[in-house]
Amino acid sequence: VYVDGLDFFAFAARQATFNACTRKGIPAVTAAPLGMGTAVVNFLPGAMSFEEYFQWGDHSDDEKALRFMVGLAPRMLQDYLADPSQVDLSTRRVSSTIMGCQLCAGAAATEVLKILLGRGNLKSAPHGYHFDAYRNKYVNTWRPWGNRNPIQRLMLIIGRRKLAAMRRGAKS
Repeated sequence: VYVDGLDFFAFAARQATFNACTRKGIPAVTAAPLGMGTAVVNFLPGAMSFEEYFQWGDHSDDEKALRFMVGLAPRMLQDYLADPSQVDLSTRRVSSTIMGCQLCAGAAATEVLKILLGRGNLKSAPHGYHFDAYRNKYVNTWRPWGNRNPIQRLMLIIGRRKLAAMRRGAKS
């Protein structure tokens, strides 16, 4: 089992690693700290791959960052921390909390245990889940076709506009 513990912005390494996992039939778990919570998506052999879900292809790093965020957290429970001055994808600056990192580690370990034991409710992309301890919210996520889903495509458009507005504001 591969556990994705890479930095959010390690796009080339993440893309190569997940492609290798898909080719070799290795289950992979992504758990990302978001705000004061975690988002989890599993990629299991024979199911939707990382690339099919996130649709990274040859996109720019900024676009990959947006697609990764939107794919991990389609419900965006962590928006309470979104201080635009603290988010700058071009300089690879985003905020996270130790609470989110700890929840992320526990969630990833639990998913690995379920994979290894073949027990429990194990979901694979396009299914995932997002838990936010600050908001006391847990949501199961389901985005058929991943980032090709019409809802996801709309979220990507909105995200691109927000990023462009943030960049314009930073230049002022």
